[in-house]
Amino acid sequence: MRKQQTFFIDIEFLNPGADYLASMSQHLNIEIKARCSDPDFIRQYLLNHAASFKGTDHQTDTYFNVPNGRLKLREGNIENNLIFYERSNQAGPKHSDFNLVKIPDAAGLKEVLRKSNGIKVVVEKKREIYYINNVKFHIDEVPGLGHFMEIEAGNIGVDISAAELRAQCDHYMRELKVRPEDLIEVSYSDMLLADKK
Repeated sequence: MRKQQTFFIDIEFLNPGADYLASMSQHLNIEIKARCSDPDFIRQYLLNHAASFKGTDHQTDTYFNVPNGRLKLREGNIENNLIFYERSNQAGPKHSDFNLVKIPDAAGLKEVLRKSNGIKVVVEKKREIYYINNVKFHIDEVPGLGHFMEIEAGNIGVDISAAELRAQCDHYMRELKVRPEDLIEVSYSDMLLADKK
């Protein structure tokens, strides 16, 4: 006699809304991170060029142990997302392929991931968030590391090629006077882990 199998399906996956589907799709950024000795210059440039200021977010990024790529849970006043990304470590503009899921219960998910995967490192930061069209700008203050700025030219909501994203990133690097010696190859998490060694 054939053994009966029981299956369970979460009904939300049968009729997902547009926001959910968008949050699950894979996206591409061309991005840089650089040390920032003059945050006021970056801030004034963005405001002078009609950047949309989304606010200042106090963010906690918890990185979990995973076999490949990077998995982090971002908790903030503005952004609460689970993000998986794959990105090479290099100083100049780099590709970042990522999946982003909006999280309504960050504390609950963090506990599950802590128990199942273990925490690799936690990054605390104060982040100012700006947009010019599809390009996102961050002015960051990271305790123990200093001040930084980021440029992320991304394809969320726009049909734009990797080459065009690279051109946007290069343009704003010139405009914001980012010097080659200011560029950072690694993430804040890598920098904090290196300091602990």
